[in-house]
Amino acid sequence: MWICPICNREFSATNQVHSCRERNLGDFLQGKSEYTVGLFDHFITEYLQIAPIKVYPTKSMIAIGARVNFAYVTQLGKNFIDVVLPFKEIYEDNLCFTKIKTVPGTNDHNHYFRMYYKEDLNDEVRKYMKMAYEKGK
Repeated sequence: MWICPICNREFSATNQVHSCRERNLGDFLQGKSEYTVGLFDHFITEYLQIAPIKVYPTKSMIAIGARVNFAYVTQLGKNFIDVVLPFKEIYEDNLCFTKIKTVPGTNDHNHYFRMYYKEDLNDEVRKYMKMAYEKGK
């Protein structure tokens, strides 16, 4: 593991390209509804039941990682959160992803999940969350 001497973030690659801009979780949660913050907290709590994770606020999203980042909270809406789980293959046979898009120039496929209710985080979603974690540990 390489630790950036400026921001102290850990990365699996030496001199990993990243933004050292000082961000904290409060920057993302500020001004969000209590309901949305509750959804986000529930998502993180559920991930912590799967495995030990780290939460990295970045310039434009909140990354969830272990050795590498494996999930991203890309939007905190008025009454929902958007989560992206990147995989090397496409998982079309599911009921949880609202869209799947290939990242141009790569073999990565972003799987998009929108959570409106805590109950949306069901066994199917947990299965994919665990798969994403396995990729990132």
